[in-house]
Amino acid sequence: VQLQASGGGLVQAGGSLRLSCAASVIIFRANVVSWYRQAPGKQRELLATITSGGNTMYADSVKGRFTISRDDAKNTVHLQMNSLKLEDTAIYFCNVAAFKSVWGNGTLVTVSS
Repeated sequence: VQLQASGGGLVQAGGSLRLSCAASVIIFRANVVSWYRQAPGKQRELLATITSGGNTMYADSVKGRFTISRDDAKNTVHLQMNSLKLEDTAIYFCNVAAFKSVWGNGTLVTVSS
């Protein structure tokens, strides 16, 4: 299994970005999928999770601002990020619970003032 996160970039504070996670095999709809991020000098942080049944959970730091969703037809999981803050700057990764060791390269999000 390979995961590829994309959609990162440079955005001003208050702006929005939509991240996408693609997999080399069809696995998202039957598994728990999460988005994480890692900022320089900090530990990897769990942000959002979507279950096979479509239930979602969010870290307090992003609740109300980020939305995780799944597109089964495209085998893709998205993270819609709104009202971005400077502290959201990090590399963002997707991960599947059943393949915990698979992380991919991540996508860099930089929020500027």
